[in-house]
Amino acid sequence: MNLSLAFEPLISWPLLGLVLAPLLLLALVGLWFRQRGAVFRFAALLALTAALLNPVLLDEEREALKSVVAVVVDRSQSQDIGERTKQTDEALAGLQQRLGRFKQFDVRVVEAGKSEAAEERTETRLFGALESAFRDVPPSRIGGAIMITDGEVHDVPGGTPDFNAPLHALITGNDQEKDRRIRFENAPRFGLVGKPLEMTYRVIGTNNEAGSVDVRVSVNGEQVSVERATIGQAMPLQVTIPGAGRNIVELAIDPEPDELTDTNNRAIALIDGIRENLRVLLVSGEPHAGERTWRNLLKSDASVDLVHFTILRPPEKQDGTPINELSLIAFPTRELFVEKIKDFDLIIFDRYQHRDVLPILYYDYIAEYVEKGGALLIAAGPEYAGESSIARTPLMSALPAMPTGEVVEKAFYPRLTELGQRHPVTRGLDGSATEPPHWSRWFRTIGVENPGGEAVMKGADDRPLLLLDRKGEGRVGMFLSDQGWLWARGFEGGGPHVQLYRRIAHWLMKEPELEEERLTADGRGMMLEIRRQTMSDDPGPAQIITPSGKAMTVKLERAEPGVFLGSIETSEIGLYQVGNGDLKALAHVGPVNAPEFTDVVSTENRLKAPAEATGGSVRRLAPSSALGNLAGGVTLPSVVPVRSTGAATGNDWIGLRTTDDSVLKAVSRVPLFGGFLGLGLLLLALGSMWYREGR
Repeated sequence: MNLSLAFEPLISWPLLGLVLAPLLLLALVGLWFRQRGAVFRFAALLALTAALLNPVLLDEEREALKSVVAVVVDRSQSQDIGERTKQTDEALAGLQQRLGRFKQFDVRVVEAGKSEAAEERTETRLFGALESAFRDVPPSRIGGAIMITDGEVHDVPGGTPDFNAPLHALITGNDQEKDRRIRFENAPRFGLVGKPLEMTYRVIGTNNEAGSVDVRVSVNGEQVSVERATIGQAMPLQVTIPGAGRNIVELAIDPEPDELTDTNNRAIALIDGIRENLRVLLVSGEPHAGERTWRNLLKSDASVDLVHFTILRPPEKQDGTPINELSLIAFPTRELFVEKIKDFDLIIFDRYQHRDVLPILYYDYIAEYVEKGGALLIAAGPEYAGESSIARTPLMSALPAMPTGEVVEKAFYPRLTELGQRHPVTRGLDGSATEPPHWSRWFRTIGVENPGGEAVMKGADDRPLLLLDRKGEGRVGMFLSDQGWLWARGFEGGGPHVQLYRRIAHWLMKEPELEEERLTADGRGMMLEIRRQTMSDDPGPAQIITPSGKAMTVKLERAEPGVFLGSIETSEIGLYQVGNGDLKALAHVGPVNAPEFTDVVSTENRLKAPAEATGGSVRRLAPSSALGNLAGGVTLPSVVPVRSTGAATGNDWIGLRTTDDSVLKAVSRVPLFGGFLGLGLLLLALGSMWYREGR
């Protein structure tokens, strides 16, 4: 029962004051001068005033509201270490049992750290979860919060939390834990391919551990060195980036005895390899309509340094032209093909024929250059079928096909072979999906016999048009037509000459993306995506090893000719190993070196300041052998409801505040000066005054 007195005046307050003020003044004057009947007049005035004020006795029926208590449970990956998950589950069950005894508490359990988003798994964000739990709760109804965590929380506010209630933290793990970890101090995002890259790293131990430890350095899964590092000091590291595109540099140390986890015994750096400008030597034979096609393409590529020579006049031609007018500079044959031939990434012979410009021995040097890893492209014209063909030199050992001497002059549409539809050089060429292809015709094909390598395009009468071959450690390409300039000039709508020529050049220079057999993997969010390029019909499933060492398989589905894709949703952040056949790849899922694994030793220090600022406490969940109230294998403090001004913590108890808020359910009204009772009192007062005045 909640009784209260309210006034519901019969007239407005200003009018009421206007009526009663003069009467009250007259009554007070009468009392002051002790006039006869002044007391009765004053009593009558009071009765009139009470009647006009209309006092009402209110009896309110209210229901007390509950205080909202949040129990925030840390479910991040660091909580999977040791017995922490078990301690967390036991503590949660014990708290729910204790809190269930108090009807004045509305308990909300919030689990944090298991979001599907990768960025939310990399950090333990308990205060964000706490804010969400109290978003619809008025500040006066917040009873407090209890966090069950290992103490490694990454969103601790700088000041006091935004609610005026005690915050308590129950810490899993124990105070004797030890862990050793490694991290990169300085890791550039980019590096030049084949050049040393300077980096720094640090090995960190618990409790100011000293000494030294061996660090294994791996690049793209291959161990390159073992370094000796002093624990606690920044150490220099120099690695060589092996290839263009993404490279993974991994540092690893052996776990020590009784270490918490070896998850943070590895550190990853993702470095994009950048090639220095590729050096290309283009040697053109006698002038022809498409002579500048290759030159214009290579000059337009900012990543290519081009050296171009055109043989305008063979040595046997004697027409009396002065030597100093034959060229701007002499053709430096010895410098290019003997002294500096290894400096070139690609040599192109564009309709070139042997005319003693190059000594016959130099062709042997070129063949040796290819055998040892160089790249050679032959853009063949009618000269390749003639008596002065370079196929009749020592270069023949590096060529994928020998000429028959036949030149086919016949209109045809260049088409992809079945092999070419899968090969990354020609796969998906613009215009190749229709029949006939959506590009212009060509009119000349050079006949060859016993073609080697892979014929990825065909010309007139299904003759080979583009051959790609491997010789030793190097690569050779042969274009058996000189009609590509028709595409460049827009004849009959032209064709994808830039796309095709650039792919050929980059395949010859071993661009990873154009490898026929290639396995790549990448992490997008918490998805691991796998891409397999192959010339086979079915590469089979991919094998995966997770960061924790678990093995699984993923089926690869055909996405387009020569490309198979697969994906799998993961739950672990870290480095995944992917294998298919003889190929292997590495992929990192989630942010690199996530804070969740930077430090996994349980601690009370991070939550101590915000807990004490709210009147709460931080304490460890002691083992079951400790004194106190037990809940399974942990010791929990007692839960005590406290008033808003009382203490909220003690040696073996934690306090949660109760609220004074309530909700109104019903109101009973009893008018005190209404009905016959009020009328009788008013008439009695007026009658007494009239009677006294009549005396």
